[in-house]
Amino acid sequence: MFEDIKARQDKLTKLINRHCKEAGVLQTTIPSLFLIRSNMVDEPAYRVFNPSFCFVTQGLKEIFLAEERLEYGPSNYLITSMNLPVIGQVIKASPEVPYLSLKLDLSQNEILEVLKDANLYSDSKNNDSRAMLVGQIELTILDAVLRLVQLLDSPQDIPYLAPIHKKEIIYRLLQGQYGATLAQIAMEGSNTYRIRKGIDQIIQHYDQPLRVEELADVANMSISSFHRHFKEFTAMSPLQFQKQLRLQEARSLLLMESADATEVAFRVGYESASQFSREYSRMFGLPPKTDIKRMKETYEQVEGNIDQNLIVTSNLN
Repeated sequence: MFEDIKARQDKLTKLINRHCKEAGVLQTTIPSLFLIRSNMVDEPAYRVFNPSFCFVTQGLKEIFLAEERLEYGPSNYLITSMNLPVIGQVIKASPEVPYLSLKLDLSQNEILEVLKDANLYSDSKNNDSRAMLVGQIELTILDAVLRLVQLLDSPQDIPYLAPIHKKEIIYRLLQGQYGATLAQIAMEGSNTYRIRKGIDQIIQHYDQPLRVEELADVANMSISSFHRHFKEFTAMSPLQFQKQLRLQEARSLLLMESADATEVAFRVGYESASQFSREYSRMFGLPPKTDIKRMKETYEQVEGNIDQNLIVTSNLN
């Protein structure tokens, strides 16, 4: 079994290496499939991870969800069932042996369609678990992934076969270690489904005052129940979640627009510039002005310009 998995990993490594020649993130011609390459250990990246399946074929990566650390490499896969603000960093890569991975975005409707078509049913509607998990890769999942990525060599087949192979990947994931967790994304009435609605509300209005009563109402839960389940899924409170979104967006605005820190603080929802500066420093290690100056100098030295794949990215729009 190990030899079979290794053989397929090697094939995927060659495919990614051939199609993603430059460091960064490549949006492929297959809808929702991205290839990632890094030739060096990166700066920590602060971003919002959307529901997706990720698999590393070479190298090593770590992700922090609040205070929890997840590490995954070629023997693992990462599955995310909600939009989550995280800190990610490639921790093993070199020009000779680059970090190579793929990311496949998953939607609630796609999962629901597979559940219905395959007549699958999960009775774990209220089985709370983290919304980001690392699992052991299985041969059936890897075979399905390989079939999808191989379509990059026959683009004429992508429109017809890519949806079929993606359904197969979802089907295999639903039957895998975290199948019940993934299924709950699409199961109306499950705690996952309800908390996702609350998360969507925070993301859409991240710059507005947070009212837990409204979030609980959107999720159709009591306030205490919403708080408890929210922290179980995300490893943080709603207020901590919103704070990470605000600070990530602020860093992006400061870097891309060269805007004034006080102006940005108000734009992302802070009422106090001094509070913004304190919380920014606590999250990123330096005050806003110093942090942005350091980032720009670092990327200009490494790449000659700012590498968009190493800086903060945002899914708030």
